[in-house]
Amino acid sequence: MGIKDQFQDKADELANKAKDSTGNARDEASERASQAQDRASDRGSQAQDRARDAEQEQQDKFNQDYDA
Repeated sequence: MGIKDQFQDKADELANKAKDSTGNARDEASERASQAQDRASDRGSQAQDRARDAEQEQQDKFNQDYDA
């Protein structure tokens, strides 16, 4: 095996490592994005629940005042 072949092998090895690293980073970023989206969705649902509860509470107060 000549020096040229050794350099080519090393270059190929480094290129493959770079591709693997890029793929792993992309996978991790995708996972973090998915988790963030899930958390945002949960917060949105919680906000809707709180709004519904507040609305119901106000409606109950109104009905209670009206009945009295």
